Amino acid sequence: MIEKLRESAGNVIGFKLIGDITKADYEVLVPEVEALVQQGEKARLLLDMTEFNWEKVEAWGADLKFGHDFHNKVEKMAIVGDKKWDQWLTNLAAPFYAREVKYYHSDDIERAWDWLRA
Repeated sequence: MIEKLRESAGNVIGFKLIGDITKADYEVLVPEVEALVQQGEKARLLLDMTEFNWEKVEAWGADLKFGHDFHNKVEKMAIVGDKKWDQWLTNLAAPFYAREVKYYHSDDIERAWDWLRA
């Protein structure tokens, strides 16, 4: 499941990824980013991965399409997590999903929001 975070405002939007992500979950993420882009905004995204388990195979196409469609429109992406592989995922995401990507430990989520808002 993907939930929009209440701290989202303007062109800074955050999402919490919970459990196993499916293709249908992208129906939450994509319209939000698309709306910003249509307004001429560069999106700044926070992805809270602390409760993320994995992405189902059926979602891989939607994930890759998101990266293809929005890579140049996502100015910054903060990945927040507490597992070692969250850091590795940040390195993998950088060339495909945003112009600038940073990892923040879950204890530093406020720093991640601050970085996106700056």
